[in-house]
Amino acid sequence: MAEIQSLARGLRILEIMADCENGIGITELADQLGVDKSTASRLVQTLLKDGFVQKAKDDRSYTLGPMLVNLSRSVITRMPLRDTAKPYLKKLVEVSGECSHIAIYAQGKALYIDQMESSSTLRVNVEVGQLAPLHCTALGKILLAFGNYPLPVELEGHTEKTITDLQTLEKELETVRDKGYAIDDEEFDNDVRCISVPVFDFREKLVGAIGISGPSARLGMKEIETLAPQIIQIGKQLSDRLKFKRV
Repeated sequence: MAEIQSLARGLRILEIMADCENGIGITELADQLGVDKSTASRLVQTLLKDGFVQKAKDDRSYTLGPMLVNLSRSVITRMPLRDTAKPYLKKLVEVSGECSHIAIYAQGKALYIDQMESSSTLRVNVEVGQLAPLHCTALGKILLAFGNYPLPVELEGHTEKTITDLQTLEKELETVRDKGYAIDDEEFDNDVRCISVPVFDFREKLVGAIGISGPSARLGMKEIETLAPQIIQIGKQLSDRLKFKRV
């Protein structure tokens, strides 16, 4: 069946923009599509009109738009992993008193597909559908350590504790694999610590990462070490559920 060329090009634009965090200009986009600038501009304007793309901060380039966030949320709410994980997110909140989260790999980042809030007044929430870097989050480190995903090319610094050296990151991932869990020790946000563990399916393939986040004042390294075995166990229970085992 012959493809509709303009539709195919429009979808290709979205794929290209997904890999360009800071946006892409019409000239570069035209080069990647193999079309002239006027054709690329018309395609972008159509996507812009319907909210699939938006202008970047520099007002000269373009990034993915809010309509895709709405669509992605719709997809996320239909994901089997998300539904299966809900009781285990609740267990994490119960044992830790902190907010729990679950994420999958998407577009070279960790994509939060669900969370459960704690009852604490001071808590760390994330928005479902939010993308977070892999190298400086506990969920992201799990995805890198146990999944067959490429290491990030750029290790952007977010706090003074962020790992920005590839060799150091590789050593960190070895530690994660040895311990069975990952920690974000104020590496993505100041005053926030997180711990995460892997989730595997019936093929023993990594499908996501699950864990908790809390204020550093309450979630110290001692508390993390105490909680680690319980969080590992809950992650294993979720994996067993996905393997259709009795849990």
